[in-house]
Amino acid sequence: MDFRRGKGEEPLEINLVPLIDVMMVILIFLMITTTYSKYTELQINLPTAEADKQLERPNEVNVLVNSQGQYVINHSPTPFTTVEALADVLRRAAMNQKDPIIVISADANATHQSVVRVMEAARVAGLSQITFTTQSSK
Repeated sequence: MDFRRGKGEEPLEINLVPLIDVMMVILIFLMITTTYSKYTELQINLPTAEADKQLERPNEVNVLVNSQGQYVINHSPTPFTTVEALADVLRRAAMNQKDPIIVISADANATHQSVVRVMEAARVAGLSQITFTTQSSK
């Protein structure tokens, strides 16, 4: 005997609202617990110094110098040929920036000459604001 004769079966439906809520909680959790790090192209060990951390500025031209004397300017490896060629690359990297700042990140074991080359190239390019990065000794 069929006692449910007049009743039609309700269509099955999947409620997506709880699923969306769970996904939002997971997304927020991942956003909060994720750490963001700057990865560089060259492995360098920065020299140590006692200084306050500076905020990142939008008008920076980052120059990395490793212990072998290799250069990376704004994430682009740059072989050294002459100071004038290095100055041209710096000039192109700072082309559309107002008052660009050259940030030199040199390895603690980098030669003095390789850092002076960057400083000389910045002078030739007409870029007078230069700063160095260090790591805290703490």
